[in-house]
Amino acid sequence: MKTRAGGIIDQADLTAALRRYPASSLRIQHLYVSDEIFRELCSDLAAAERAIKTVEDLPDPIRTERSAEFTEMANYLADEIEKAISQRTAAPLRN
Repeated sequence: MKTRAGGIIDQADLTAALRRYPASSLRIQHLYVSDEIFRELCSDLAAAERAIKTVEDLPDPIRTERSAEFTEMANYLADEIEKAISQRTAAPLRN
């Protein structure tokens, strides 16, 4: 599958959103293919989730702080993705 701009879909990015909202898989796939901002949200979410796993190897005080930061970031991005999914129209997120 390719994006409207002809780019290749990054499955890890798409999977990050699908994992959180499996009931909205068709809407997510549509937005991912058609909306650059939505793709960026998915990419950022996947990066935040990878970062959460990466900090597991850090010493405890740093691990706890960084884990909280990346978890907060992932939750914020997931909320933004949920808002985009919930929009009634299939119009791009961009104005």
